[in-house]
Amino acid sequence: WLPKAHVEAPIAGSMVLAAVLLKLGGYGIIRMAPTNISTTLIYPMIAMATWGVIMTGLTCLRKTDLKALIAYSSVGHMGLVASATLIQTPWSTSGAVILMIAHGLTSSMLFCLANMLYERTNTRMLIAMRGMHKAMPLMTSYWLIASLTNLALPPTINLIGEIQIMATLFNWSPLTIMMTAMGATITAIYSLQMFMTTQQGHLTKDSKETYPAQTRELLIMLLHALPILLLTLNLELVY
Repeated sequence: WLPKAHVEAPIAGSMVLAAVLLKLGGYGIIRMAPTNISTTLIYPMIAMATWGVIMTGLTCLRKTDLKALIAYSSVGHMGLVASATLIQTPWSTSGAVILMIAHGLTSSMLFCLANMLYERTNTRMLIAMRGMHKAMPLMTSYWLIASLTNLALPPTINLIGEIQIMATLFNWSPLTIMMTAMGATITAIYSLQMFMTTQQGHLTKDSKETYPAQTRELLIMLLHALPILLLTLNLELVY
C-alpha cells in the first residue's frame, strides 16, 4: 500500500510520509523489537526485508512513472532499516538511525523535485520530462545532489548508514552480503538512470515553454540539501 499512498497523495503528503511517518515506524521497531519479537521470527523477517531491497530495486528499473519510482526506492531503503533494527545491536541501531535521517531528507527532496517537474509538464512519465537541464539549469544541480545521495555516494551520510547496516548484516550472516551488495548496485543504476532521463536529451514540444525555477522552490531545495551537507561534514550531530 505504501507506493500507492505515495503516488496518490499530494506533494505535501508524500514529503511528510517519507520524511516523518516512515521514521515513526522505524522508531517503533527499535522500541518494540527487544521485547516483542522472538529470535526464531527474526530470521524470516530479515530475509524478507533484504529480499525486498532487491525486488523494489528491480521494480524501479522498469518504472516509467517518476513518482512511483521514487516511492519504490523509498520502500527499498526502509527495508535496510527494518533489517538492521531487528538485529538489535548498537552498531545496527546506529546505522538504522543514520539511514533513516538521510532517507528522510533525500526522499523528501526527490518527491519535491518530481512535483516541480509535474507542475510544468502535467505528467509524471519519465519520457515526457527529458531535457529539463535546458529549461531549469540551476535545478539540475539539486537533481544531481538528490540522485547521488540516494545511491549513497561517498562521503555522504547515506553511505555511512548503509555501510554500518551492511557490516552488521554480514556479521550476522555472511550470505546477506550478496543481497545487500546487489541492492546497492541496482540502486545506483536506477538513480543514475532517473537523473539522466529527466535532465539530458532534447526538450519535448510541450516542455519548451517551461518556466525556470522560482525562489520559493530553490529555497525548499536548499533546506533539504544543506542538512545533508552539514550532517555529512559532521556526523557527530546524529549521535
